[in-house]
Amino acid sequence: MPAPVSIFNDVIGPVMRGASSSHCAAALRIGRLARDLMNADIAHVLMEFDTGGSLPNTHQSQGSDMGFFGGLLGWDAADERLPDSDQAIRAAGITIDVRYADLKDPHPNTYRLTLSNPREKHSMIAISTGGGMIEVLEIDGQKVSLDGGARVEIGGRVLHPVLPVLTHPDARVPFSSCAELLHAAAGSDRPLWSWAVAYEMARGQLAAANVHAMMLDIVRILRRSIAQGIAGTTYADRVLGHQSGQFEAAMHSGRLLDTGALARAVLYTTALMEVKSSMGVIVAAPTAGACAALPASVIGFAEEMHLDEDDMARAMLAAGLIGVFIAERWTFAAEVGGCQAEGGSAAAMAAAALVTLAGGTVQQATSAASMALQSMLGLICDPVAARVEVPCLGKNVIAASNAASCANMALAGFDQVIPFDEVVDAAKRVADAMPREHRCTALGGLATTPTAIKLAGVLADRLQRKAAR
Repeated sequence: MPAPVSIFNDVIGPVMRGASSSHCAAALRIGRLARDLMNADIAHVLMEFDTGGSLPNTHQSQGSDMGFFGGLLGWDAADERLPDSDQAIRAAGITIDVRYADLKDPHPNTYRLTLSNPREKHSMIAISTGGGMIEVLEIDGQKVSLDGGARVEIGGRVLHPVLPVLTHPDARVPFSSCAELLHAAAGSDRPLWSWAVAYEMARGQLAAANVHAMMLDIVRILRRSIAQGIAGTTYADRVLGHQSGQFEAAMHSGRLLDTGALARAVLYTTALMEVKSSMGVIVAAPTAGACAALPASVIGFAEEMHLDEDDMARAMLAAGLIGVFIAERWTFAAEVGGCQAEGGSAAAMAAAALVTLAGGTVQQATSAASMALQSMLGLICDPVAARVEVPCLGKNVIAASNAASCANMALAGFDQVIPFDEVVDAAKRVADAMPREHRCTALGGLATTPTAIKLAGVLADRLQRKAAR
């Protein structure tokens, strides 16, 4: 039976570098487990990807190779060496072959690995399930189900945990759906963040102070990343340059329609997306592609309201609990659900967080989340040049703006009409009807415009020249 969703494993995190948590962070975790399977003695790896999945078109441009190589080397997801992991893997004497085939894999993010050295060979099949989370499905032909949350011994080898919150076999959570939470909270004035703390205490067998401290650390990482983004970032392999500094200048000069909390949230959204695209440190919240809307909203509005980092951490915890309810029923992976799974989830989580900042009730917070996700159903994922930048930046900005509006509507008593759990289920049905081209394959939408195709060629040439050096 799968472990219950964790706020810090599945929703807010990992702390990482790279364009995509489904690609970079998940691939790194798969690589770490593969390294343990080989007892860190690897000479050759064959990576096989299904031609019907997402990885043949994205494993290079969205960082799967980068993350996987870093994992094979034993690195962490935030390691500053990750952008050069291809050079490091060659220096370590590990050869990599990549093969595309019609494998009929049911999940679009499936990694089929064959690892060897002169003395032994092992195989592994694993999937990236969204937001940096993984599941190992098979080792050496034997069916398994491992998420990297516990120490496991297989064939005399120890596979060490790759998740921050460990899985305890006797862990029981107090609720796993929004409806169950609302039933538990009926007649109580406890805020949403308090229920989130209780949930994560039960899930990870943690003290309340530890739960708060973990989220406070994340808030401080995010604030440093925002400052880094506004100061300016550079990176060769990206579509967009430094723009957040221009936005800040426009705010200060009075050239914008608004210079209050929402403008600050947009500024911070832009800054975080630029840090992500320059291989700086970000937090997948709930994913790297949608890493900016939630923290930018929480930090931007909290600063305008003169609230402190503890208040920010509590709001982020509230958001995390909304994410739990999504992850338990559905996915954060755009390869499975389109951008409604990433940007839509981020908007729902941010809406609940903003209600929490304003002192709203659990009912108001979950209503805001419902309205925010309702208004983003059907959002496709169509990354231009297979980079997580355009239209990802705009979708993060929309998610933040949507969250603010829905938070205000909920605080004013607007009727959500459709309960949150039902909205998540509806989003899943929409995703099931989406063509593959609109689910993060760079084969549809804006990614197929003439300008996007030309840009993809320019960036591909740039990558080839880098690889030849």
